[in-house]
Amino acid sequence: MNSFLIGLQFLTRIFVVRQTVWTEQSFGESVKFFPAVGAVLGMFYAALVGAINFFELPIFTGAVGFSLMIILTGGIHCDGLMDSADGLFSGREREKILQIMKDSRAGSFGVVSMILIAALEISALAELSRLSTWWLCTAIFSAPIIARLMMVVTIGAFPYARQSGMGKAFAQFTTRRTIFFAAAETFLFLLPLNFISKIFFFSAAAAMLVAFIVTWKFATFATEKIGGVTGDIYGATTTLAEMFALITFLLIGNFLR
Repeated sequence: MNSFLIGLQFLTRIFVVRQTVWTEQSFGESVKFFPAVGAVLGMFYAALVGAINFFELPIFTGAVGFSLMIILTGGIHCDGLMDSADGLFSGREREKILQIMKDSRAGSFGVVSMILIAALEISALAELSRLSTWWLCTAIFSAPIIARLMMVVTIGAFPYARQSGMGKAFAQFTTRRTIFFAAAETFLFLLPLNFISKIFFFSAAAAMLVAFIVTWKFATFATEKIGGVTGDIYGATTTLAEMFALITFLLIGNFLR
């Protein structure tokens, strides 16, 4: 339970018990509960966005949904995406890339990447809201769970690129068993969708496959550039996986309409 609360506090702005003293082990062991953190976020997203969709204002619903994703996570994953884009697309050597990624200032690649993500997610949520509230709520509930599983995959399957850093504790205590535990956890959270509609569960499975492919390709690209992944890459893969999961739900829902 303590590990879950640490993960919840680190990845979100939702505090049940505020913890100020973390050991590297407890911090690292929180990784296996990241999909559970995603489920908490997904329930908040689905409840609030589903209620707003009652007013039948798709663009507004999409904007609110995207804003919630930023507000409830403190923008931590978006920050990782922007830093990763600035570094990986800078055309520099490994050490310079790592230095750029550590810089707190946002560069042009980071800003452009964030604009593209915002445009795609807002439009995807808006179009999902036009399909139905059920499609919208299912997608926005499932996407953060799938995205946090992809973060676990990135942490466990790729080497850490820096000698030190906050993400190193994650990497040190993440094994294949952690990935399998997180995958089983994700399955349990998504299984109830099967009882609502089999197509929702199928869509979640398809979204997970697409998110996995995107995550693996991006993490592999980063590893080729800098010899591994970093905390920023963790955030970037989470953001990309979440976006592609939403788009997958949208495409399937639109195809079946």
